[in-house]
Amino acid sequence: MRFDIETKATPEQVRRALTDFTQDRVRIWNRTLDPKTYELREQGPTWAVARESTPRSPFWAVARYDWSDPAVIRWTVVESSYGGGGEGVVRVTPRGDGGSLVHAEWGNTAPRRQKALLFLLHLVPNRMIARMWASALDRYALSQGG
Repeated sequence: MRFDIETKATPEQVRRALTDFTQDRVRIWNRTLDPKTYELREQGPTWAVARESTPRSPFWAVARYDWSDPAVIRWTVVESSYGGGGEGVVRVTPRGDGGSLVHAEWGNTAPRRQKALLFLLHLVPNRMIARMWASALDRYALSQGG
């Protein structure tokens, strides 16, 4: 899965929204993150391990996020309900108007026999997920006075 979006959020706001692992994470990402399954397992200054899923999805994943590179947020699936793994990356660049360009991509590293099951995880079109991310980041920017 891969998409690019424009948002009113500054690069710093995008970074904060993606790396906030407090209970605010559920509020920020309320359309894409199920509060019933969200669980922060570990956290350091530039990393976190969290269990997450999408609302109404039978699938969940535990991912290790890393934002030690100021321009990149990465994650690696370390455990999942479907037995597969995956990796993702988000790169944020400033726009001239104060907003940001966000490039997001992730893929699955599951064995071949799990590919059919993982197909179900990606039935939602990229553009729908991209719109939900842009909306969440724009709302976050407004809530931060931006």
